[in-house]
Amino acid sequence: MTTTDKPEQAAEVGDDGTRRQFISWVTLGLMTTASVASLRPSPTMAIYGLAAIFLYLLPAIVFLLPTALVGAELASGWTGGIYRWVSEALGKPLGFVAVWCQFAMTIAYYPSLLAYVASTFAYVIHPSLAENGLYVAIVIVVIYWTGVWVSSRGTKTVAGLSSFGLIVGTLVPGVVLVALGIVFLGQGNPSAAPMTADHWLPPWTGLASLVLIVNNFLSYAGMEMNGVHVSSLRDPRGEYPKSIFLATGLVLLIFILPALAISWVMPAKELSLTAGLMQAFQAFFDHFHVGWMTKVVGVMLVCAALGGMLTWLSGPAKGLVLLSRQEGYLPPFLQKFNKYGVPQNVMVAQGVLTTLIGVLYAFSDSVSSQYWMFSVITIQIYLVAYLLMFVAVVVLRRTRPDVPRGFVVPAVTIVAGVGFVASVLALVIGFVPPDQYDTGPLWRYLLVVGGGLLLLGIAAPAAFLKFRKPSWIHPDHRDPAGPVDPAA
Repeated sequence: MTTTDKPEQAAEVGDDGTRRQFISWVTLGLMTTASVASLRPSPTMAIYGLAAIFLYLLPAIVFLLPTALVGAELASGWTGGIYRWVSEALGKPLGFVAVWCQFAMTIAYYPSLLAYVASTFAYVIHPSLAENGLYVAIVIVVIYWTGVWVSSRGTKTVAGLSSFGLIVGTLVPGVVLVALGIVFLGQGNPSAAPMTADHWLPPWTGLASLVLIVNNFLSYAGMEMNGVHVSSLRDPRGEYPKSIFLATGLVLLIFILPALAISWVMPAKELSLTAGLMQAFQAFFDHFHVGWMTKVVGVMLVCAALGGMLTWLSGPAKGLVLLSRQEGYLPPFLQKFNKYGVPQNVMVAQGVLTTLIGVLYAFSDSVSSQYWMFSVITIQIYLVAYLLMFVAVVVLRRTRPDVPRGFVVPAVTIVAGVGFVASVLALVIGFVPPDQYDTGPLWRYLLVVGGGLLLLGIAAPAAFLKFRKPSWIHPDHRDPAGPVDPAA
């Protein structure tokens, strides 16, 4: 999940003398690709070998496309993001739940992201550390709090790190990985995973054998964010679908090809969810007698991941605080900004929870299983926001048909319905432990995953809504006519 720079736009003067800015559908497609594509989930799907193609395509059809189309209609009709969309359709309390989930998912997301950073960096200093829980826990805590300090200083250079990360940490390593894999096979080396036609579909040994597909829902999250630019297209109805199909094709290539390359050189049983990418690079580089390149790629991937983390660190928190100042959803203490305009108190509170989660890695026998559980919590919390978004678009089509929309989803009930059902299934499947990794006793897995979803995604926003007070509204936003009803 990354952000993009402001697109280059072409200006035209309309008949009324106003100046409009346009972007091409190709530009929007590339922007959307940059906001979604990443190499981090590749090891998860590499475990399935050739079947990774099917497991990427299925969620792309039932989740990626619906979120992109629905997001475009909502963004072209209402400004303000998911809070405005859900509030207009379902009321402000559920609007707060949606925006809260977008923030709360980062509490579980950062530990899993930094576990990947720790395992990747281990290949720069000592590969055996990649599965060392204590080392991973230390890296998570140190890097997260360093990131909070950097972000709290309002560093302007943080904004440009995402573009750097896309090129240095995604495109270049991805192309190198796939090229090495093709040469590897071209030399006559056997693939570690079968590449025959009878392996197009994943082996079915029960629902637990397919659980890792849930990770793709997190991989595709964020596709709807660029829907805000749909009004910058000359012909939104004709060009937006083309930009989405272009982005979908590119995203699939960036996800699928590296996953296949990893499966060619790394047996599934030896693959780590956090260090799988570096395992593949090391195997390829050792094979071609350039093992020193492993450290170089490791540094590139770490820099990209850290750039993405810093870019995201204060964004969701700042949006939540700004909204809470207007509506009084958070206590005044959590609404404060420091002198750099950064919501430092919320970030510190978030950091305490992130630290507690990170410390759990020190007591885990398997970094991969711990990484998976917190990835699932992240996905499930985020899916709550998507469920509300899919309902909102259908409700608004019926209750607010008069609102002009730059893009209208064809057969919106079917499209949103497919996305809603797919999200529900992904949420439910996440409660099933995967066959590929030992996550410990079932009760512990359900306690961690279910407890994370219940506490962060449901109980926390419900508590803020229940105990919300009119005095929590920031003085700059209070209505002089009288207090606001907290139940409104």
